[in-house]
Amino acid sequence: MGGGELAGLPGSDGSAALRRHPNWIRARMPSGENYQDLKRLLRGLNLNTVCEEAHCPNVGECWDQRTATIMILGDTCTRACGFCNIKTGKPTWFDDDEPRRVAEALSGLGLDHVVVTSVARDDLPDGGAHIFAETIRQLRQRIPGMGVEVLIPDFNGEAVPLREVMAAGPDILNHNLETVKRLQKPVRRRARWDRSLGVLERAKTYAAELGHEAYTKSSLMVGLGETRDEVTEALRALREVECDILTVGQYLRPSLKHLPVERYYHPDEFAEMKAEALALGFRHVESGPLVRSSYHARDQVPGAELRALRRRQATIDADGRVVPLAG
Repeated sequence: MGGGELAGLPGSDGSAALRRHPNWIRARMPSGENYQDLKRLLRGLNLNTVCEEAHCPNVGECWDQRTATIMILGDTCTRACGFCNIKTGKPTWFDDDEPRRVAEALSGLGLDHVVVTSVARDDLPDGGAHIFAETIRQLRQRIPGMGVEVLIPDFNGEAVPLREVMAAGPDILNHNLETVKRLQKPVRRRARWDRSLGVLERAKTYAAELGHEAYTKSSLMVGLGETRDEVTEALRALREVECDILTVGQYLRPSLKHLPVERYYHPDEFAEMKAEALALGFRHVESGPLVRSSYHARDQVPGAELRALRRRQATIDADGRVVPLAG
């Protein structure tokens, strides 16, 4: 593909056609023994993964590193965000036994780290928080050596569901701000800037009250029409609520029905944003054209290298499950 933003004919809805990506937007083709093994196992277990549902460009790299993002609470979202390719509508699927089944399925995969996310479930009284919490508990019980991160919706800003999730003790609580303050409404139609910042702030408070060591994390997309000053405002707002980990990536339009790409950022600009974020005090920053919320997620957990080593040294029990070494 060429190196510019080459526009074609307009779509049937009158919107601009999808642009060709610049030459630095190139994902690595999925390959490797770990990737093929994990793909086979996940398909056999009939688990939903955001890696595939959202066509993540990093699926090959993450799966090759034994990291996956599992999507619970079905595959139909109650919200219709302007950037997201997940199916929207009225969910009909719910299963209280899902946490046990997910943990049982994952126990044989030899993962170093798992990210558990979900569609938004505004139809449920607690937004599905109890399913998140029980999934964390089941994973801790069955796979004690694995890092656990949860990428949660905002639960409509309710305190009780968030506290229930934090009480289960995730290593990382991730909630995405997604974009700058001015663009929240067109990008995240039923979310709010202050509400999302409040989720991250209260998560820190609850973790401290409960005696858990948990990092908070958020993600920004660029290329939706924001200014650099607005990006800086978002970075500072996240640090004001003591957000620890940040990912910044280029927005790529999934289809003509979604918001158009207003601008492609050069890799040098992503490097500048990373330097700015680290100077503001973030513990860990991933910033690049193809970076997504779960990119290099394993490396962001305290003690990640030791956990990964112990997973690699694990044994396999008679049922084919991975059993970490004691201690």
